[in-house]
Amino acid sequence: MTQSSPNPAPYSEPRERMVDLIRRRGVKDSLVLEAMRSVPRHKLVPSGQLEYAYADHPMPIGHRQTISQPYIVALMTKSLELSTWDRVLDVGTGSGYQAAVLAEMGMEVYTIERIPELHETAAKALEDMGYDVHCRLGNGYEGWPEHAPYDGIVVAAAPSQIPEPLIDQLAEGGRMVIPVGRVHGYQTLWKVIKENGEIRKVDLGGVAFVPCVDEG
Repeated sequence: MTQSSPNPAPYSEPRERMVDLIRRRGVKDSLVLEAMRSVPRHKLVPSGQLEYAYADHPMPIGHRQTISQPYIVALMTKSLELSTWDRVLDVGTGSGYQAAVLAEMGMEVYTIERIPELHETAAKALEDMGYDVHCRLGNGYEGWPEHAPYDGIVVAAAPSQIPEPLIDQLAEGGRMVIPVGRVHGYQTLWKVIKENGEIRKVDLGGVAFVPCVDEG
């Protein structure tokens, strides 16, 4: 967790509007909302798009990847039902925003990204902002088994089915939030819960994510 100072102008007002919109859309988890109020999202978007840093829509970050819509980040994060110091795997680092929100909440965060340029940029940005996040370049479909099990796993790309390696790395009682479905087709956001070694799924609604590549 970073010890950041109060939000500086000119971004404090749009950031507050973003959080208020997320709250009105149904995310009430105070730990999630406070983290999203604190994380400087404008430091994690392309410089040419700073005026849209707190708009509630996804944004391109290069390499055919996006930074997710803030509401979706909030929905996925609160659906993990985390407690401070839980161990979390973030699959698809992208810009680093999801990892920053988790770190701001006080989680032990491990994040993996397959694209070298995004991995390097996000790792540096997270370090510069003071977040203690473990970053790795690699295939997120395979997870990060060395640090398993994870209390929560959040996935920012859509495979055609839930990857078995990620299920294996989920702790007993843990939760994974993952979009599943075809590219340019219908995708479902699933909350996956491991209970007594069995998997239970909860449908969180339709979404649109970039594909999860190199499956297996």
